[in-house]
Amino acid sequence: MLLLFLSCFFLVSFITSPSKIHARTPSTFTLNPQNTSSTVETHSHKWHEFEKFRGAIKGSSVNGISQLKRYLHRFGYLEEAQADDAFDMNLETAITKYQEKLGLPVTGKLDSPTVSELMSPRCGVPDFTRKLHGIRNYAYFAGRPRWGRNIPMRLTYAFSAANPINSSLSKEEIRVAFRRSFGRWATVIPVAFVEAEDYGGADIKIGFYSGEHGDGEAFDGVLGVLAHAFSPESGRFHLDEAETWAVDFGREKSAAAVDLESVATHEIGHLLGLGHTAVKEAVMYPSLRPRETKVELKMDDVKGVQALYGSNPNFSLGAFSESDIYSNGGNQVISLTLSLLQLFTMMCFCM
Repeated sequence: MLLLFLSCFFLVSFITSPSKIHARTPSTFTLNPQNTSSTVETHSHKWHEFEKFRGAIKGSSVNGISQLKRYLHRFGYLEEAQADDAFDMNLETAITKYQEKLGLPVTGKLDSPTVSELMSPRCGVPDFTRKLHGIRNYAYFAGRPRWGRNIPMRLTYAFSAANPINSSLSKEEIRVAFRRSFGRWATVIPVAFVEAEDYGGADIKIGFYSGEHGDGEAFDGVLGVLAHAFSPESGRFHLDEAETWAVDFGREKSAAAVDLESVATHEIGHLLGLGHTAVKEAVMYPSLRPRETKVELKMDDVKGVQALYGSNPNFSLGAFSESDIYSNGGNQVISLTLSLLQLFTMMCFCM
């Protein structure tokens, strides 16, 4: 009995010991420690009308479901944007594909998790098209394009003077947010990003636009498509100027505020050649809710971009991997620990 008790004690001490969990090496770029999320009123969403489709299944006829078909066509799940309101087999297949791609429960129905995701503001780059090539979770554009320069590489970026942001943010706040976003990617790959004054000669051109702006990918107003960027070596990076862009949710109180740094970090991934992932925690997941902050690269982001450019020699994949596993699966670690504690406690009392 005593031997079993001592075994239980040492096992519990081992699996709960803080020395077994290594913190991620602090980044050169200071993180915003507050990851705030807020529920936005339904009417604020671009796709708020999708709420009425909740619970619909194949065979249903729901007024306006043709709008959902146009949405699924736009983001690569339907080959044609059908104009009817029938929930047919084609729509069921598209919904199933959407659920599989975005890591949702695969039901083929418009259940609550699926409708909630459909209503979320997101990136304008399609998730699933012939132009994208998936490998595990992360994805690339067709042909796996990358910037074709010698490693280590230097890319310049500049902001359009003709298409500035129309908000309370200062130019310096915008520059700092983008500098931090570029810096996150530079930490893991041998690519340096340098801000340039010459917009015309810059590799990456950043601007804020509204509606149709000449690239065939029109913006749609508040909390719809937030931004889009093109594959290498286009360098075009466009953000919807209609959004309430924020760098500090403590100062910006709007329920519809969108974190500029999170969106910038995501779109830079596209500029480097990454598509959308099914890993919800990853930066390259396609949606971002209002007042949500997602700036930390996850293992899926890192593996994808390093397959294109290699690793920054100062980056430690091993240390990052352990921390990433813990941060993404911390609840599972705690749950497993508690389960083992319960099991061994029962064994001790039963002896």
